[in-house]
Amino acid sequence: MNNEQKNPNSQIPNGDEAQEKEWIAEFEASMRRPLAVRMKYSFIKTYKPVLDDAAYRSFNTMAEYREWCEKNLPSWLGYGRASSEGESDSNLQSLISK
Repeated sequence: MNNEQKNPNSQIPNGDEAQEKEWIAEFEASMRRPLAVRMKYSFIKTYKPVLDDAAYRSFNTMAEYREWCEKNLPSWLGYGRASSEGESDSNLQSLISK
Protein backbone atom coordinates (compact mmCIF):
# COMPACT_ATOMS: atom_id res chain seq x y z
CA MET A 1 0.00 0.00 0.00
CA ASN A 2 1.41 3.35 -0.87
CA ASN A 3 0.70 6.52 1.12
CA GLU A 4 -2.05 7.62 -1.29
CA GLN A 5 -4.05 4.39 -0.93
CA LYS A 6 -4.46 3.95 2.82
CA ASN A 7 -7.01 1.48 4.08
CA PRO A 8 -10.01 3.53 5.30
CA ASN A 9 -10.99 0.65 7.63
CA SER A 10 -7.60 0.50 9.33
CA GLN A 11 -7.72 0.42 13.12
CA ILE A 12 -4.05 1.27 13.48
CA PRO A 13 -3.29 4.71 14.90
CA ASN A 14 -0.91 6.97 13.02
CA GLY A 15 -1.13 4.77 9.91
CA ASP A 16 1.68 2.37 10.89
CA GLU A 17 1.56 0.29 7.72
CA ALA A 18 4.33 -2.10 8.76
CA GLN A 19 2.40 -3.00 11.92
CA GLU A 20 -0.82 -3.40 9.94
CA LYS A 21 0.87 -5.77 7.46
CA GLU A 22 2.24 -7.83 10.36
CA TRP A 23 -1.21 -8.09 11.97
CA ILE A 24 -2.81 -9.12 8.70
CA ALA A 25 -0.13 -11.78 8.14
CA GLU A 26 -0.69 -13.14 11.67
CA PHE A 27 -4.44 -13.17 11.17
CA GLU A 28 -4.17 -14.99 7.85
CA ALA A 29 -1.77 -17.54 9.36
CA SER A 30 -4.18 -18.21 12.23
CA MET A 31 -7.05 -18.71 9.80
CA ARG A 32 -5.09 -21.49 8.05
CA ARG A 33 -4.87 -23.47 11.30
CA PRO A 34 -7.47 -26.17 12.00
CA LEU A 35 -10.44 -25.09 14.13
CA ALA A 36 -9.40 -27.34 17.03
CA VAL A 37 -6.01 -25.61 17.24
CA ARG A 38 -7.59 -22.15 17.05
CA MET A 39 -10.01 -23.06 19.85
CA LYS A 40 -7.22 -24.50 22.00
CA TYR A 41 -5.27 -21.23 21.92
CA SER A 42 -8.29 -18.90 22.01
CA PHE A 43 -8.83 -19.06 25.75
CA ILE A 44 -6.30 -18.05 28.36
CA LYS A 45 -6.60 -19.50 31.85
CA THR A 46 -6.05 -16.75 34.40
CA TYR A 47 -5.74 -17.55 38.07
CA LYS A 48 -8.37 -15.70 40.10
CA PRO A 49 -7.33 -15.33 43.74
CA VAL A 50 -9.72 -16.93 46.25
CA LEU A 51 -12.22 -17.98 43.54
CA ASP A 52 -9.90 -20.68 42.18
CA ASP A 53 -8.81 -21.88 45.61
CA ALA A 54 -11.87 -24.11 46.23
CA ALA A 55 -13.74 -26.53 44.00
CA TYR A 56 -17.06 -24.85 44.82
CA ARG A 57 -18.86 -22.72 47.39
CA SER A 58 -22.55 -22.58 48.18
CA PHE A 59 -24.63 -19.95 49.91
CA ASN A 60 -28.16 -20.01 51.29
CA THR A 61 -29.02 -16.57 49.99
CA MET A 62 -27.81 -14.12 47.40
CA ALA A 63 -27.16 -11.68 50.24
CA GLU A 64 -24.70 -14.16 51.83
CA TYR A 65 -22.97 -14.59 48.48
CA ARG A 66 -22.64 -10.85 47.93
CA GLU A 67 -21.34 -10.32 51.46
CA TRP A 68 -18.77 -13.09 50.97
CA CYS A 69 -17.64 -11.56 47.67
CA GLU A 70 -17.19 -8.11 49.22
CA LYS A 71 -15.20 -9.49 52.17
CA ASN A 72 -13.04 -12.01 50.33
CA LEU A 73 -12.46 -11.04 46.71
CA PRO A 74 -10.18 -8.31 45.33
CA SER A 75 -12.22 -5.46 43.88
CA TRP A 76 -10.47 -5.73 40.51
CA LEU A 77 -12.22 -9.06 39.87
CA GLY A 78 -15.49 -7.14 39.59
CA TYR A 79 -17.62 -9.20 41.96
CA GLY A 80 -18.44 -6.32 44.29
CA ARG A 81 -21.58 -4.23 44.28
CA ALA A 82 -21.91 -1.60 41.61
CA SER A 83 -20.82 1.79 42.89
CA SER A 84 -21.55 5.33 41.89
CA GLU A 85 -19.50 6.72 39.00
CA GLY A 86 -17.50 9.11 41.19
CA GLU A 87 -16.64 6.39 43.66
CA SER A 88 -15.43 4.00 40.97
CA ASP A 89 -13.29 6.77 39.45
CA SER A 90 -11.54 7.36 42.79
CA ASN A 91 -11.01 3.59 43.23
CA LEU A 92 -9.50 3.41 39.76
CA GLN A 93 -7.20 6.34 40.48
CA SER A 94 -5.98 4.67 43.69
CA LEU A 95 -5.18 1.47 41.76
CA ILE A 96 -3.34 3.40 39.04
CA SER A 97 -1.21 5.34 41.53
CA LYS A 98 0.08 2.16 43.23
